[in-house]
Amino acid sequence: MYKLLLSWRYLRTRWIALASIVSVTLGVGTLIVVNSVMAGFTREMNVRLHGILADIIMESHSQDGFQNPQWHIDEIKQIVGDDLVGITAAVHVPAMINIPVRGEWIPRQVTLIGVDEATYADVSDFREYLLHPGNREKLTFRLREEGYGNVDHEMPPSGWKYRRLKVSYEREYLETQKQLQAAKQSPGSSAGGIPLPSDPFATRAAEQDAPVEAFDPIKEQYTGVILGIAIGSVRQRDAQGEVQDYYLCRPGDDVQIAFASAGQKPQALSEYFTVVDFYESKMSEYDSGFAFVPLKALQQKRGMVDPTTGAEAVTTIQLKLRDGANLVAIRDRLRDRFPTEEFPYRIQTWRDMQGPLLAAVQMETTLLNILLFLIIAVAGFGILSTFFMIVVEKTRDIGILKALGAPSSGVMSIFLNYGLALGLLGSGVGMIGGLLFVVYINQLAELIEVITGQEVFDPTVYYFQKIPTVIEPSTVLGVMVGAVLIAVLASVIPALRAARMHPVEALRYE
Repeated sequence: MYKLLLSWRYLRTRWIALASIVSVTLGVGTLIVVNSVMAGFTREMNVRLHGILADIIMESHSQDGFQNPQWHIDEIKQIVGDDLVGITAAVHVPAMINIPVRGEWIPRQVTLIGVDEATYADVSDFREYLLHPGNREKLTFRLREEGYGNVDHEMPPSGWKYRRLKVSYEREYLETQKQLQAAKQSPGSSAGGIPLPSDPFATRAAEQDAPVEAFDPIKEQYTGVILGIAIGSVRQRDAQGEVQDYYLCRPGDDVQIAFASAGQKPQALSEYFTVVDFYESKMSEYDSGFAFVPLKALQQKRGMVDPTTGAEAVTTIQLKLRDGANLVAIRDRLRDRFPTEEFPYRIQTWRDMQGPLLAAVQMETTLLNILLFLIIAVAGFGILSTFFMIVVEKTRDIGILKALGAPSSGVMSIFLNYGLALGLLGSGVGMIGGLLFVVYINQLAELIEVITGQEVFDPTVYYFQKIPTVIEPSTVLGVMVGAVLIAVLASVIPALRAARMHPVEALRYE
């Protein structure tokens, strides 16, 4: 009992130990905050990366793709078996999209992806990222009347309603320009200033010679395309500092996309497409680089359909597996069935495709943990020096205890309990402070912005409206246990020195 009483007395009276407690508190709190924020970013990144990518992707090295995709799908089904949840074929091809904006063309380099409307949603969460609620329920490449936007985006007028108004306005504008041009180029007058009569058959002849318009944009649309939201918009702050999306195009506008045809001698093709929706995965790499069109249409335009047999070619086959399936094992089985020497395919899991990015995030988290644990290690050295001072100051007290019969283990446990108390108190306060900081981190960020006038978390960079956080109990427990162990280990050497003191020499100490 005397050991606990002495430890508590030292804790209450030795205010120099407060510095060590504060160091442990700051270290534990900072580690909890950093790990929670990094876990939040990692979770969001994994969800969004995996949401747009299938579990396993079989990709052709050639842009011409591989023939007979149905045979490949049947083989894959036999290999994967009951682990297979969904499968689809697609075409990926580099492309250049040109967006008309106020008389100018704005180019964007994209990957044009032809997808099957019926099966593509079975292998990814692509449908959940679309802005129109109808497309989130059932994917279609037909332009909808209106109703675009979600809680994060207030879309300007879009859809067929917007398209009809826009085309009508453009036609009226062109007609006005023609009339003005015709007035300037009207027939000359006679020498007396009397206007010469115009040809009464000129208008009728022009009407007869005018070609019949085959495509009416008021009633028809081109092949639909779904653009990543960063392709068709620019996110920046307005004059009031609010984050706004400025749209270069919107659903109902027509864009021009150039891409290469299939075959031994690819040719540049250019086609008009009608924007039918946007998608936003909040991963800038995808939102600024992917455009989706119907699979059949892209195959026809690129010449990937054999005109004699009707056989189609695709560049990728994507698989969705059941939860808990071993992706690596299934990937290896597929590689054994489709060896590279015979089949020029690249078979990867979604983690393989994003390996460098995921590894970089993991490395950053590890380095931050190491650096922040050094803060607690510094606190450990503070505890070590503090305990040495206490042992020196309390030498006579230690001698009295040992003279009264206290064993060396009892004296040693006084200082070990003291270190344990410092570690528990510091880590406990740090845990409470860190968890509170994580829970209210977005409110604190707003408060700091108000005080300093500086942006803490810029949504124009991360495409997140709030700082994502995930509190993992195992991480919190590990940080606390590590902090307590450092505090206890730092008290071992001073405790051993106190335990080895001879009572007579300790009583003689001045």
